[in-house]
Amino acid sequence: MDTIKNFFLNEWSQLVVPCVVLVGGFIVGMIAKARLFRHLYRWSDRTKFRTEDFLIRAVDKPFTIWIMILALYLAVESSALPSRIVLLVGKVLLILWVLSFTFVAVSLAKGLVHHHKRKLQGQLPIASVIENLVTLTISIVGILIILNAFGISVTPILTALGVGGLAVALALQDTLTNLFAGFYLSLAGQIRVGDYIKLSSGEAGNVSDIGWRSTMIRALQNHLIIIPNAKLGQAIVTNYHLPEKRMSLSIPIAVNHDADPDMVEQILLDEARKGARHIPGLLARPEPFVRFIPSFNNASLNFMLICQAEEVVDPYLVEHELCKRVLRRFREAGIAPYMHPNRYESGIAKKA
Repeated sequence: MDTIKNFFLNEWSQLVVPCVVLVGGFIVGMIAKARLFRHLYRWSDRTKFRTEDFLIRAVDKPFTIWIMILALYLAVESSALPSRIVLLVGKVLLILWVLSFTFVAVSLAKGLVHHHKRKLQGQLPIASVIENLVTLTISIVGILIILNAFGISVTPILTALGVGGLAVALALQDTLTNLFAGFYLSLAGQIRVGDYIKLSSGEAGNVSDIGWRSTMIRALQNHLIIIPNAKLGQAIVTNYHLPEKRMSLSIPIAVNHDADPDMVEQILLDEARKGARHIPGLLARPEPFVRFIPSFNNASLNFMLICQAEEVVDPYLVEHELCKRVLRRFREAGIAPYMHPNRYESGIAKKA
């Protein structure tokens, strides 16, 4: 401590050159960075790929830190500071560089995960378990590099972690089972965040997130259903968003025996085609069609109107609006719809 104090009191003039190197190096580095990234952003705007954009943005801010680290290193090397100070500053700069590089690596890894998911599955959110595992893995590598820079051997640490990891794995068997099940569900792509799924046990809703231990599903009633990943991996699941969101909606229509079947069919088709222009969620393609159910009884003539809804949550509104339109047309044409004495059972939405 006395050596450092005497140096700053009596030999402060020797800091002039390092300070000039520090300031000059930083200014030159920032000028070079401004020109470099200006050309990089222009080049990224000209390309049709979006990968370069997040790569450049991930390096933009940490690049300033790297310039500062380089300027400090050059300043220290050009000074007459005691060797202990030079060694201490060098270790601090190394830690800063490793931390900043780890931050960049995490940002790049997350960006690549998002880009890959968007390319394969569209604009869907990413499961948190994927981002957390990526962040944890890269952070552990950065910590090991820092420990190795301070002369701490990482081999005994890895050996201890391996032995301790076996004991932890036995103690946390259920937790690890859910963890790897969630990781598999995210990578397999059969259940994605945002998909509407229904389990064989009856639970249904949109997948809100796939976490470390459980998967959260938001039901249409706006409450959360939390399912352990291992249970979800073993369940029979219907994914209403795969291979596409489009749904086939079947609406049963019953009229009295004195109705003209051809007229009933034409009315149903007309209203379905017109409704595709006005009813949200009702699709014009594939075209709707009507099937006369071949069952003659003493009660009614039965038809089935089959049309396409945009996704699984739309059939409720589509059937509601379409039935009102059909009922008005029936009344105008003098066709009496058959009213079953029992409660009306709605049509069942199913995959096309």
